Amino acid sequence: MLKNLPANTLQLYLIKTAKWFNLVMPIVVLFYQENGLSMSQIFLLKSVYSIAMVVMELPSGYLADVWGCRRTILLGAILGTIGIMIYSFSSSFGSFVIAEIILGLGFSCISGADSAMLYDSLKAENRENEYIKYEGRITSAGNFAEALAGVAGGLLAAISLRTPYYFQIFVAATAIPAAFLLKEPKHIQERIRLTMKEILSIVKLTYQQKEMRSAIMISSFTGAATLTYAWFVQPYFQKAGVTVSWFGVLWTLLNLTAGVFSMYSYRVERILGNKNTLLLIVVCISLGFLLTAMEISLAGIAILFGFYMIRGIATPILKDQINQYTDSKVRATILSARNLEIRVIFAAVGPVLGYLTDTFSLQTALLIAGIAYFAAGMMSILPFLKK
Repeated sequence: MLKNLPANTLQLYLIKTAKWFNLVMPIVVLFYQENGLSMSQIFLLKSVYSIAMVVMELPSGYLADVWGCRRTILLGAILGTIGIMIYSFSSSFGSFVIAEIILGLGFSCISGADSAMLYDSLKAENRENEYIKYEGRITSAGNFAEALAGVAGGLLAAISLRTPYYFQIFVAATAIPAAFLLKEPKHIQERIRLTMKEILSIVKLTYQQKEMRSAIMISSFTGAATLTYAWFVQPYFQKAGVTVSWFGVLWTLLNLTAGVFSMYSYRVERILGNKNTLLLIVVCISLGFLLTAMEISLAGIAILFGFYMIRGIATPILKDQINQYTDSKVRATILSARNLEIRVIFAAVGPVLGYLTDTFSLQTALLIAGIAYFAAGMMSILPFLKK
C-alpha cells in the first residue's frame, strides 16, 4: 500500500495528524472559563487568531509559491510549536492573545501550502484526478486524530485543565521533522519564480473567472460556518446537560464521523454529481444550524452528528472545486486566499455571535448563523446551478 502512495503523502499525513491531534480542543472553553474569560472574550480571542491568519495568509501563499511549500510548511510547524508552549504557561487574556497571534501565523503558513503540495505532487505523477480521494483521506486522518485526541485530552484534563496543553507541545513538534522531509515536485523546482506583482496579477485574472469566484466563495462561507459551529458544540453540550466526563467521548465520535465521511466524499460526488453535491452541502449545513437552535437536549446531539457528516464531505470536494480552476504557479496563493476569506468572515461574525449568545441565548446565535449561511451559500453556488 505504501508503494502506491504519491510522493510527500506520508509526510502530509503526519503534518495533518500533528495539526489536528488537538488535546486541548475538547476542554478549551472550560479552560478559558477557568481563567476568567466570558463567551464574548473567547470569540474575541478566536477573532484575534483569525486576524493573525488574515495578515499572513496571502504572504504565506506567496512564500509557498516563490520560496517553496516545504520551507513554508516547516516555518508553520515551528511557529505552531512555539505558540502552544506560550499557551501552556499562560493564564491571562493578554498572554493568550500573543499565543493566538503566533498560532495564527503558523497555521497560515501550512494552510494552502499543504493542499498545494499534495495537488502538485499528484500532478507530477499524472495523478491529479485522484486529488479528492487523497485530500479526503488526509482530511479524514486529521479528523481521526482530533477524535482520538478528544479521548486523550479528556483523560488528561482529569489531572488538570492545563495538562493537555503540556502534552500538546510534543504533538505539535512532530510536524517539524515531517515538514523537513518533504520534497518539492520536480516541475515546481524548475519553474520560473514570479514576483509578488506578477502573482497578484495572475490571482486577479483567476478571480475574474465566474466559476472560480463562486468556488472560492462557497468554500469560504462553508469553512467559516463549520468553524463557527465547532465553537458552539461545547456550549451546546453544557446546555443539553452533558457531564464534563462525556465531552471528550462525544467530541471523539463527532470527529470520527467527519473523518469517515471525508474519506468517502469522492464517492458521494461521483454518485450525486457536482451540482447536487454543492446543493446538499449548503442545505444540510443550514439545516444543521437551524435544527440545533430548535432542539437543545441530549436527543438533539444527533443533529450534531448529521452536521459533522456533511462537514466531512464538504472539505475535500470544495478544495477540489478550487484546484480545477487554478494554475500551479499560484495554487498556494489561491488556496491561501480561500483560507483568508474564511478567517475574515469568522473574525467579523464570531464576536457578534458571542455577543448574541451572552446577551440573548445560544439558540438565537445559532438561528441567525444558519439563516445567514443559507443566504450566502445559495448566492455562491448559483453559477454552478445555472451552468
